[in-house]
Amino acid sequence: MNKTKRGQVGPRFMVYLTGLLVMSLGIVLLIVADLGATPWDILHVGLYYQVGLTIGSWSIIVGVVILTISSLISKEFPKMGAFLNMILVGVFIDLYLLLPFMQTPASLVGKMIMFLCGIIFSCYGMGIYISAQLGAGPRDSLMIALTSKTGWKVGQVRVCMEIIVLIIGWQLGGPVFWGTVVIGLSIGPLAGFALPQCQAFTDRFLARMKAKQSIPALNEKNRGVS
Repeated sequence: MNKTKRGQVGPRFMVYLTGLLVMSLGIVLLIVADLGATPWDILHVGLYYQVGLTIGSWSIIVGVVILTISSLISKEFPKMGAFLNMILVGVFIDLYLLLPFMQTPASLVGKMIMFLCGIIFSCYGMGIYISAQLGAGPRDSLMIALTSKTGWKVGQVRVCMEIIVLIIGWQLGGPVFWGTVVIGLSIGPLAGFALPQCQAFTDRFLARMKAKQSIPALNEKNRGVS
């Protein structure tokens, strides 16, 4: 880990929480836009349609199942970041959906604008929370465990996971539409574009925070010497 980040749990958690808030907003915008969602959110919405509870609740429940499976495969206990990701994203999704103005636009143009904002927020939110380096989410943990177990490439494992989840969610009545294809084709390149930017921003933020924290300590040391 970069020395700049070592021991900066508080500032890194601020970055992590901000990223989850932004990413959760992106997820909700994609769902509400009603032009298609990500495979995992299609599954969550499908379960909500069939069983009840809330979409955020299903995000947490599915996350628990995924973490359990990944733990059994890797024979390692999940990191705290995975639990935080699972719980906070589910809570944030439900809170955003409670906002009175979070409604599906009447026009196609409005839906497309909301959909585009959803993709951008999702990618940059993911980039921000990953840049804090406090642990991967449940889905990424399962992907890593399966990659280690099967010996397949990360891309192959991810595609298989997404296809299986998409089919299950579609059968449950989740929102599959042309936007789902757009997300599948664009989310990877956009995330690859956003991640380095977010990491550079976080590195600068943490370095600035470390510098501010060192000034009082330096002043105290100088007073002691004098």
